[in-house]
Amino acid sequence: MNVNLSAPDLRLHPPRSPRVTLGGYVHLPRLIDKVRAHIAGAIGEYRYGCPLDARFFTFTAITPEAFLEAVRNADSDSAVLAWVRAQAPKDPAAIEIWSSWVTRHGPGDAEDHAWFAERLQALAPSRDDIATYFDLLDLDDHVSFGGRS
Repeated sequence: MNVNLSAPDLRLHPPRSPRVTLGGYVHLPRLIDKVRAHIAGAIGEYRYGCPLDARFFTFTAITPEAFLEAVRNADSDSAVLAWVRAQAPKDPAAIEIWSSWVTRHGPGDAEDHAWFAERLQALAPSRDDIATYFDLLDLDDHVSFGGRS
């Protein structure tokens, strides 16, 4: 399958894994894919502005609206990264620490654990190796597009 990264159709394939990095930021390539799909009217079941997106926006102090416009006006992932760096100058060590933390982040309170367990039960009830939100997102993407759990 050919994937058009300039206008991905997330009804046909998932965005890039949240583990994929750009400029040290995890999730940034996935976020770019979701915005491009949103602009193209092909975001499918995905949601721009989900809690993981919000973590990126909180860390960078970039608004979702400004990010959307930046992606709309950028001709490449590199151009988006340059814009992010200009808007939110961060020390590479801070980006690494944030990326490491968000990669390992899992449910915290009882309500989050219940939601997480419910999603896992629906996707792959026999899996006992899914502990983080990134694990769950990768599994959900895989299963949603025909993969075995």
